[in-house]
Amino acid sequence: MKVDLHNHTSLCNHASGTMEEYIQVALQKGVDVFGFSCHNPMDFDKKYRMRFEELSLYLDEILRLKEKYAKEIEILSALEIDFLPPFMKDSLFDLPLDYRIGAVHFLGDWGFDNPQFIREYSKRDINECWVQYFQATEMLANSGKFDIVAHMDLLKVFKHYPTRDLRREIESALRAIKRANMCVELNASGFRKEVGEQYPSREILEMCYALEIPITFGSDAHTKEQIFFKREELERLAREVGYTKCALYRQRDRELVEF
Repeated sequence: MKVDLHNHTSLCNHASGTMEEYIQVALQKGVDVFGFSCHNPMDFDKKYRMRFEELSLYLDEILRLKEKYAKEIEILSALEIDFLPPFMKDSLFDLPLDYRIGAVHFLGDWGFDNPQFIREYSKRDINECWVQYFQATEMLANSGKFDIVAHMDLLKVFKHYPTRDLRREIESALRAIKRANMCVELNASGFRKEVGEQYPSREILEMCYALEIPITFGSDAHTKEQIFFKREELERLAREVGYTKCALYRQRDRELVEF
């Protein structure tokens, strides 16, 4: 089964194409289960996300497409929600979503994957940044609010790697993910960035497998052309590590299916 659970819409203001165009491309690519997971509205970083008043439009369009294409593809509803406790509205977690993707894009108020703020790296200790990143990921898991961890090692986006062994911090975050019964996504968007590889790294994926943490797949598409981008590479890596199944969610109930 071909599953793709991480895809955006033009409502986030940094993606293009209509939602229906995404579905039409997904059908052409042979996708069986397609999830929309646009960025959550939030009273912070407003330039890169939908407004709260657009949520109903987003969910209504998903429902319309779900009904229209019911015989051809299964369409699921989700949000990619930034783990920023001061700005996470409780109302987001009352929405009837099929799943919730939790994401760390910020260390404090620094959007570390935004090229606009790349100079901040030169002002910080990169090892401390990585420690903070995995601590935030662990807190995300411990919150109990999410089903999927997005792009597990996103901090490598501009090839700023740690210079010391962080296996202990990574394992601590992964054990929290395991306790929370979450899965980790294999995300293709890193292939489109300077880092030039998937999230997470093979090393982290192998640690996930050792802990029996399920995976799922996400194109993280921001254009229709990015749907299923590098999918063969992602599936090959997953199989090399030992995975044969991936997760999908309906009304937050997880099912593991062969890919």
